[in-house]
Amino acid sequence: MFEGTVSAALPKREFYGELTMQARALLADETNRVANAANLSALLYQTMPELNWAGFYFLTGGELVVGPFQGKPACVRIAIGRGVCGRAAETRETQVVPDVHAFPGHIACDAASRSEIVIPLVSGAGDLIGVLDLDSPVPARFDDEDRAGLEAVAAVFVGSLGERGTGS
Repeated sequence: MFEGTVSAALPKREFYGELTMQARALLADETNRVANAANLSALLYQTMPELNWAGFYFLTGGELVVGPFQGKPACVRIAIGRGVCGRAAETRETQVVPDVHAFPGHIACDAASRSEIVIPLVSGAGDLIGVLDLDSPVPARFDDEDRAGLEAVAAVFVGSLGERGTGS
């Protein structure tokens, strides 16, 4: 059984270095998208402080559809371009939102969420796979160090799926 432990007391750069190594070990030798998303969302939720949601939305039929996650029940479908997740999918750029209430068109799946970070997941072939979404009840929870660290973790996930990024 995998036992992920990263001290939240570490400086962020070290924290994310450890988290990335643990993600790599957790996803090693597995290419199934659902299995890896389930395990990675659990690792993030259990390891990162001040989260109330951590999970995935996958591109399906031209929209984002909820995948494995940790937290309260979530919105099932999100249009590309709508809300923070849809914006990250549309632009293929990480969205760091210090105050979700100030984000035009924010979709409130959990009223307790105050800040959010969404990382687009793009295959080596350049195809959008989906997004990795983390929410926090703490305003301005995420910063540029979180962006860089979570982009590295997301890259481990995408790499685990193989060249096309679809997994088996």
